[in-house]
Amino acid sequence: MDEAIDWIRRMPQADGMKQDIEIRPLFEMDDFGETLTPELRTQEERQRRASGDHPSR
Repeated sequence: MDEAIDWIRRMPQADGMKQDIEIRPLFEMDDFGETLTPELRTQEERQRRASGDHPSR
């Protein structure tokens, strides 16, 4: 979180324009532990392939 805030502070700001920035955590499939069943893992991998975003990236 601290690193994300540091990067945002370095971002140039447009004069006179208010900016709202939202920081969200990212999760990996393994973060879900046992709740990620083999069926859900297969479904996720299929959706990634269909969108052109493969987990090996």
